[in-house]
Formats: sequence, C-alpha cells, structure tokens
Amino acid sequence: MDLLTQGALGAALAQSGSKQTETRLATGIGFAAGLLADADALIRSANDSLLTIEYHRHFTHSIFFVPLGALTAALILWPLVRKRLSFKRLYLFSFLGYSFSGLIDACTSYGTHLFWPLSDERISFNLISIVDPIFTVSLLIMVVLAYRWRKPNVAWLGLVFCALYLTLAYVQMQRAMTEVQQLAMQRGHTPEQRLVKPTFGNILVWRSVYESGGRLYVDALRMGWQAKVYTGDSIPKYDIERDSSHLDKESTLYRDMQRFNYFSDSYIARHPEKENVLADIRYSIQPNGLLPLWGIKFDPAQPQQHVEFKVYRNLTKPNRQRFMSMLLGENLVE
Repeated sequence: MDLLTQGALGAALAQSGSKQTETRLATGIGFAAGLLADADALIRSANDSLLTIEYHRHFTHSIFFVPLGALTAALILWPLVRKRLSFKRLYLFSFLGYSFSGLIDACTSYGTHLFWPLSDERISFNLISIVDPIFTVSLLIMVVLAYRWRKPNVAWLGLVFCALYLTLAYVQMQRAMTEVQQLAMQRGHTPEQRLVKPTFGNILVWRSVYESGGRLYVDALRMGWQAKVYTGDSIPKYDIERDSSHLDKESTLYRDMQRFNYFSDSYIARHPEKENVLADIRYSIQPNGLLPLWGIKFDPAQPQQHVEFKVYRNLTKPNRQRFMSMLLGENLVE
C-alpha cells in the first residue's frame, strides 16, 4: 500500500492496544512503525536498476521479521519517548504498528516476500489497489477521531471497516475470476495462467490477464450488480528461453531478463510501441490496454550490461476519460 495507508494502519493497530491516556502517543509510534517496513525501498544500485524492485517488499515485509522490525522501531523512537513511556509499552505499540505492514502489502498485486526466509515466493492476494482512497480515508478518519477523543475503541471501528472492505474485495475478485473463465471459454481458450487485479483506486473495475496459446489476453471487467466486459487485445507472450536463446545464459542481460520475468510472474511481452523493451503486462494505465506501466530496456549488443528499469506514465486526458467511463459503466466511444 502507499505510505499514508501503511502509517494509518500502524497507528490504528497501536491505538487499539493502548490505554486511554496512551492513545495519542501510541498513534505516533504506530504510524512510524508502520512506515518502517518500506525502508527496504532505499536498497538500490546505480548500476543495477532491478535491485530496487527485487528488495522492495522483501525481508522487512516477512511475518518472521516483525519482532525484529518492531525492536528496530522501538530503539529508534526510545530517545524521543523514554520520559513518557516504558520500553515495554513502546515495544508493544511498535510491534502492533509494524505487525500488518507485510500482510497489507500482500493484499495488493505487487508481490510481497511474506514468508521469507522459509519461502522466496512473492505473495499477491490481488485484493486492493496500492492506492485506494475509500480504504485509506475511512481508516484515517477513525485514526484521527481516536487521537482527538483519546478513545482506542474508535480505532477498532476503523480496523473492522478495513476487514469488511477487504472481504468485499475478495468477493469482487472471485466474481471477476469467474467472469474471466467464462470469457475465455467463449473465445475457445483454456487459460494456462490467469489473474485479475483491481485497477487504480477502486474495487469496481478489474484488469484481467490470461495466457492461452502463447498469447496474453487483456480485458477490463466492471463488477457491479451485473458484470460488464470491456474487451481488450492480446499480445504474444515473451518466452525467454525461446526468444532469447541466442544469448549466453550466463550473461548479465539473460539473468536480468530472468529476474524481471520472476518479478512479473511471467506476464511479460515486448512493448507494443518501443524497441528492445520487455513489458510487465499486469499493469497499464488503461484497464484493458496493452501499453505497460513499466518494463526493462535492454541493449542486445551489450549482453554484459544491466537492463534499465523504465516507468511509463501516459495518463492523458483521453485515458482518464476512458477510465471514468468504465467506472461509471458507460459504453466506450472509440
């Protein structure tokens, strides 16, 4: 999730375990501890741009790292609160604030090393967008009210709302998965892999991607009372072993392609408009579009050179209008 949501969730969790006289102090501690897990985003290299996406949401987001992460937060905050709070209570609030950082990130589609070091698998529940205003603002309101009124029970209301919202998101995801299966069957396809993920800021319009016959098919699904499909397009899936068989498997370029393929859960293809760019087809500004949100640019003539991670933000006015039309359930005007 975004940093504001991470901090607000940490604050609500710390508030829920506080006494009335500690509520305001717990709010700040929980907020700070909730942010600490994302410190792994600072791991980066000037020469290897994939290092950041590899280590973001890595060990600091593991459920097994929570006790150590909470201790780190407590040690950082101790000089600021030692005259007002015992270390035992500080650690409790730090633990509560840090505890769900990895889990809430796993609810998005980015992928989180939730069970590292027992498993190196990136866990993605695909329930909620990285930014969801309804989720964040509702939680933040409860946190602010709990702070002002010094009432920990108000924080519990915020946490209950979060749980209910994620439950609704799960129902929406299951409905979308069923719709994708039916859509593929209508096309005579048997999906070899498939995913649905919420689009930016909502759980109403979902992006679906599935593989069949060596191609990736992209569509948008509006899961209102009745499902509405916004048909997209398809693109050949990039198979590294087949399409890059000319490369030395020990070369930097080949290894970087494999790293990006792992990060993208094998949903990769050549960029539809840019040469020598492999795209992560899971993400696009348009719910049913093929233009990617990010990808890697490489130089075939320099196989020992690291790829360059590129972000493409084509949020034009027509794109915004199309997205709003989908949210409202309107027919698209081509």
